[in-house]
Amino acid sequence: MSDTAQRFELQGEFIELNQLLKLAGFCNSGGEGKHLVAAGLVHVDGQVELRKTCKIREGQRVRFEGREVAVVRSDH
Repeated sequence: MSDTAQRFELQGEFIELNQLLKLAGFCNSGGEGKHLVAAGLVHVDGQVELRKTCKIREGQRVRFEGREVAVVRSDH
């Protein structure tokens, strides 16, 4: 994991991309997250992702405007 990536602890099997964007602080709401994805501004594992509610799982990385979040399993 790069030094600049923030960690997101996954509580279940997956989180929807638009919700991850909100919880990671990349946007203010899930609806805003959907617009960012639809505009082609969000990358998952280095590829543009256009599915607003795609399932993000442990080990995946999401990037938006030079910021990156690495999804890790929660210890809880």
